[in-house]
Amino acid sequence: MRPQELNLLMVFDAIMTEGSITRAADQLAMTQPAVSNAVARMRVVWRDELFVKDGRKIRPTRRALDLWDSVRQPLKNLERALDPSDYVPETSTRTFRVAAGVGVVDVSWPALRQVIENEAPGVSVHSIPYTILNGEQLLTNAEVDLVIAVTTLIAERPHLLSNYMYDTHYMCVMRAGHPLSQIELDLEAFSRADHLLVSLSGDISGFTDRVLAQHGLTRKIALTVNHFNVVAPILESSDLIAVVPTMTVEDAVKSGSLVARRSPVELASNTISAFWHQRQDRDPGLRWLRDRLGYVLKTRAEEHAQIMAEHIG
Repeated sequence: MRPQELNLLMVFDAIMTEGSITRAADQLAMTQPAVSNAVARMRVVWRDELFVKDGRKIRPTRRALDLWDSVRQPLKNLERALDPSDYVPETSTRTFRVAAGVGVVDVSWPALRQVIENEAPGVSVHSIPYTILNGEQLLTNAEVDLVIAVTTLIAERPHLLSNYMYDTHYMCVMRAGHPLSQIELDLEAFSRADHLLVSLSGDISGFTDRVLAQHGLTRKIALTVNHFNVVAPILESSDLIAVVPTMTVEDAVKSGSLVARRSPVELASNTISAFWHQRQDRDPGLRWLRDRLGYVLKTRAEEHAQIMAEHIG
């Protein structure tokens, strides 16, 4: 069974138990539209209407009743199996779905995989595409178990819980030998340069541009990309400069092919957090993954801070 179908069964069980989509949404801490969307997916997957309107109520079809008879007890058994005292990472074969930006995946997945091989070799972690627009939706619709994102990019909701992971810091980077690497980088020189912008949303301006505008300045965004993997190769072979999280270009800075300069635009660090839905707050497997991922990211951030302290110009 695919994880999506198990999620649908959980929603289906709540509707059958409560006899109402609205009450099921309350029980699951989901929005009513999200539950209605899940019902629509059930109808496609299981090829039956499942629920029909009966005045102000809904009535399950014969197929829904038969299905509930088959899944109700196994779902209860599964819930009991997820009791914290029964979760054993060493023998777990669980698959986790995590939405995270490419930058987070690049800096943490290798170390996370080492942890999994040592502690839970049967566990799988699948990375799901994340944009700054879909984090809350992915959790609400039970499409992922965790979202790793900048804290301020996911709206505060009572049904979403979070843990601090690490802080990410920004600097201006450019190729070794770039004309601006030889001088003190001030606002005017910074604004006159051609810039590379990493934009996950497709926007061609950001916080840096708002700060420049306060000084009556603008900058030229000469090139945009939607992930961090290509930042170092592009900068190494061009006269572009970029303001990026330094962890994403650490190897290039260590090797000397890129140099890092403090940006003349004051940039606050971003706090990265792990988000999950409150319906999974007592899930021991997910708690284990959060703990391990938090350890990996915090350890990685501490190592990075030491490395950058030695290479900041």
